[in-house]
Amino acid sequence: MSNRLRIYVYLPFTLCLIFLFKMSANGQEIPFFTTDFPPEEFAARREKVFDAIGKNGIALIQGEPSPKGYTRFRQSNEFYYLSGIEVPHAYLLLNGARRTASLYLPHRNEARERGEGKVLSAEDVEMVKKLSGITDVFSSEMLGEHLVGFARAGETPVIYTPFQPAESSAMSRDLAIRVISDAAADPWDGGESREGHFIGLIRNRFPQFEIKNLTPTLDKLRLIKSPREIALIRKATRLSGLALMEAMRSTVPGTTEYELDAMAKYIYYLNGAQGDAYYSLIASGTNAWYPHYNAGKRVMKDGDFLLMDYAPDVGYYMSDVTRMMPVNGKFSPWQRELYGFYLACYKSILKNIKSGLTAQTIKQEAAREMQGILQSSKFSKPIYEKAAREFVESYQKSTENPNTSLGHWIGMATHDVGGQDGSPLRTGMVFSIEPALRVPEEKIYIRLEDVIIITEQGAEILTDFVPMEIAEIEKLMQEDGMLQKYPKDKN
Repeated sequence: MSNRLRIYVYLPFTLCLIFLFKMSANGQEIPFFTTDFPPEEFAARREKVFDAIGKNGIALIQGEPSPKGYTRFRQSNEFYYLSGIEVPHAYLLLNGARRTASLYLPHRNEARERGEGKVLSAEDVEMVKKLSGITDVFSSEMLGEHLVGFARAGETPVIYTPFQPAESSAMSRDLAIRVISDAAADPWDGGESREGHFIGLIRNRFPQFEIKNLTPTLDKLRLIKSPREIALIRKATRLSGLALMEAMRSTVPGTTEYELDAMAKYIYYLNGAQGDAYYSLIASGTNAWYPHYNAGKRVMKDGDFLLMDYAPDVGYYMSDVTRMMPVNGKFSPWQRELYGFYLACYKSILKNIKSGLTAQTIKQEAAREMQGILQSSKFSKPIYEKAAREFVESYQKSTENPNTSLGHWIGMATHDVGGQDGSPLRTGMVFSIEPALRVPEEKIYIRLEDVIIITEQGAEILTDFVPMEIAEIEKLMQEDGMLQKYPKDKN
């Protein structure tokens, strides 16, 4: 690309960034629109939604409500993905016939702004248009009137809205569904999903509309990440890896699990993370037997094996990385034996991941290699040999399913959307692998997790800078860590 062409391409985006940071509200300099993506990227996503819903379709998405308590607002993934707008109680309407986007915002609350700073509102029409590229901006109460207009039109439109629960802070869809399920199971709660309530309001007020699920369309779009999305995932992964490496330096007998959580949070927030991708899974000893143990209250002991699984939220994009380490800095004979076997099997998966192959094909080749690793391995206890054999057999069994997965997708959610249909891996897909080895008789649980990006050249393991080899881990654990330099208060 010539220098002149670069100027024409990047000048609008650069001017927008300058505008964001120079704009002042009551003496405060506040960025009103994300600097991670240009408006054109959000517009391109909306164009794909227009293609999916057709000329007779309307896509209607509700944003997140105001947060509970003294918590910073974080927009839902779905709303942010299509607009970049970070305002509570916002609505986005995509008109398939006109291929235009309308944003509905609350009115200005001047008293609140005096305390918290300016927030984009319905009174900032021209500013919002200029910043976001949204076609029209209205106040929230106008949404109903505009839907009346569609109802009066000759051809009744189809309204597409997400049926699945929105993903908010540290939320993946599996847990969002669990929240709804738990409320439904509580006879004294009676809560309903926000999406269900919204769909019910549309049906009650406009029974002439046909309502369809927008979720499959958004899931399909989010499966393939753009270069800017990958850059954010890369940063989240980098920070997760740095925290894990610092944990290797800082962990000694007597360390409490929550100290590693605090240390990781320092690294995340120091480097611009906006929150946690998920609660920290820092599990020592038999706590690791529970894959989502998150209490973090145990004091680690000499001889413990520690699992740490933790990552930040960086600009609405996540990561998911896990490492294990001996608390005293040296692998014991049983840790070396089981972890060494597991690591050899784990690496057989990583090395076979290639673009253009299906998960089934990759796992079949890895399973063949695991059989050889099993046959050449020796174990000190029958229960260890049994656990190793069951690990390989279970992995082999999973290859019989043509829609098997290597792990889970990663993106705006730690357990990201996208589905598994047996298709070959394509450029822009991001996922993790995390097979687990279990010895139930001794409550031993061993698991690693790495993040992989499928590229045009093949596959890139984003986490390959984080030690997983026994010798590398032991070497790093000999170094002084943050917790030795800055110990917790003893009082």
